[in-house]
Amino acid sequence: MWRYLVVQGLAVLGLIFLTAPALPQAEPNPSDVEAFLDEAMPAASAPGLAWAIIEAGEIRSGVRGELVAGSGRRVTEDTPFPLGSISKSFTALAIMQQVEAGQVELDRPISAYLDAFEGQPGAAITIRQLLSHTSGYSTLQGNQSHADQPGQVGSLADGARQLAMITPAGEAGVYWQYSNANYLILGALIETVSGLGFGDYIETRILDPLGMDDSFVGGSDRGVGEAVAIGHTPWFGGRRPVAASDDPMARAMAPAGGIVGSAVDVTRYLAMMMNGEDDLISADHKAMMLQPASAASPFYGFGWFLDAGADTAYHTGLVPGVATVAVLSRSEQRGGVALVNANSGMGFGVTGDILAGLSAYALGNTPASGGSHLGAQSFYLMLAGTPLLFLAGIVMVWIRRAGLRAKSGPVGLFSLWFPLVSTLAMAWAFLDLTPRLFGTPLMTLSLYQPDMVVLLIASSVIGVSFAVFRLGVAYTGRS
Repeated sequence: MWRYLVVQGLAVLGLIFLTAPALPQAEPNPSDVEAFLDEAMPAASAPGLAWAIIEAGEIRSGVRGELVAGSGRRVTEDTPFPLGSISKSFTALAIMQQVEAGQVELDRPISAYLDAFEGQPGAAITIRQLLSHTSGYSTLQGNQSHADQPGQVGSLADGARQLAMITPAGEAGVYWQYSNANYLILGALIETVSGLGFGDYIETRILDPLGMDDSFVGGSDRGVGEAVAIGHTPWFGGRRPVAASDDPMARAMAPAGGIVGSAVDVTRYLAMMMNGEDDLISADHKAMMLQPASAASPFYGFGWFLDAGADTAYHTGLVPGVATVAVLSRSEQRGGVALVNANSGMGFGVTGDILAGLSAYALGNTPASGGSHLGAQSFYLMLAGTPLLFLAGIVMVWIRRAGLRAKSGPVGLFSLWFPLVSTLAMAWAFLDLTPRLFGTPLMTLSLYQPDMVVLLIASSVIGVSFAVFRLGVAYTGRS
């Protein structure tokens, strides 16, 4: 399972609101943030959190909770969290370094650099289009495992080769659609033109120069032994930790979302992006990264979402059990990061309110109220009750079997067969349509919302079973 591939397929849909305009106020102080977290943390039922805010070069930070719920192991200022798709901005920065080195041109096709794309459907896709998610690759294509393709995915080059054989869902440069596929290809490009492995490149060319000592690339030797925050997913009103594993795919997924870092380290990275100086890249190229990449990409630059109204750039991240956000002002020297080791539940245990609130503080604003989650809560409760209703229906079918067997004529036939049609339609909506709306396969969705996926499957299976049982009872007991 490509655990780290789907870093943003859900985050784009669920967390884009994080930099929505908030009410301005006087400069918030640490006590404001802590008071906000006193209320928000219990409501989110998040085991742990780290945050940091930077203004004019000064960093303020704080931590709460545990690495693993119930373990007693506390989150510290140095605790690294999986950053999810914030990693894309690092990948974009690495590409810009290679642009400045004369190794890459933004408007040349990827086939000019990666032989795997020669003669393939995506041969004409440019580097600019990959950076800005206007390549034509869809969200779903970026979130699918292509292990069924020839060859075995075990490196960035393997992954790029398999993606090269996929026909993009749309025409390059015409429309915007977020896709992890773009950044996996860019990771392979970095390795090809630099001669370094992606992890080595990011660690030696970006993390080390910025003093990001508590950060590393997933799957690299540098992260061995680090006390990384463990993610937690919703589980029927509670939380359960994500099983720790040495995922061999982590290295191959790193450009899309596999970088790991502490909150304070990420603010050092934000400070570099805002300082207006020539350092890791030129000030002009930093500004280019934080501007719309093209007419087809008005709200995304190179590795950054853009909010023109608030004059901010930001990126969210989502990996199994962890949600993150990094935000910076394009006109002021301020920004911040928030890292939570819990995914949001469906209306219950919502972590997005914490990320939105801390983003507002980072920009010098008052957080808007979390708002009502009644709609999501109602849907979750309805979904939880659906299997029970169908089970009760099976019991009632048996109790009232005599009346069921007496049905006849057109109306009777309709009443007998309509439940099968409707439950099959429901099963299609739950098991096929819903994952497509999220832009990710059902099994991948289960990495983030396991309880909801269990309910979707249970409702579908028991619902169709109810309809089949009802027909069986109706037609097997007639005289």
